[in-house]
Amino acid sequence: MEQISQNYFLQKITKRSLDKISKIFSKILPIYWAFLTYMLLKPGEENQEYWFMFSGIDKVLHVSIFAALGFSFIAAFPKIKFSYFFQIILIYAFLTEILQEEMGLGRSMETLDIVADTVGCLIGYAVYKLFLKHFF
Repeated sequence: MEQISQNYFLQKITKRSLDKISKIFSKILPIYWAFLTYMLLKPGEENQEYWFMFSGIDKVLHVSIFAALGFSFIAAFPKIKFSYFFQIILIYAFLTEILQEEMGLGRSMETLDIVADTVGCLIGYAVYKLFLKHFF
């Protein structure tokens, strides 16, 4: 009997913790998404060369920012089906690339950016699932 009440108590704590995490990320997500949209669609500018820059740094940045987006999205909506999660992020990646091309502000559409965005969102999803597995 004591084991049953302990398990019930742990499940209650876990659910409350996940609800809090979801609530926090539901506030973070729209702010991050708006900032990300601004950064992806702002006019292109000539970058200075810094010591840490290398060929392909833009792809690393795409993977990173979309990993953060994917993590934030699944943390805010943990009950969403993977297929819907993936479709929403992929549509966003395509739209931002198409808009970069169509707006004519010095940005261009690159297929490899979409690939990097997709890999990034999958990494964010996987990190969230590993986080759940490890801590909950």
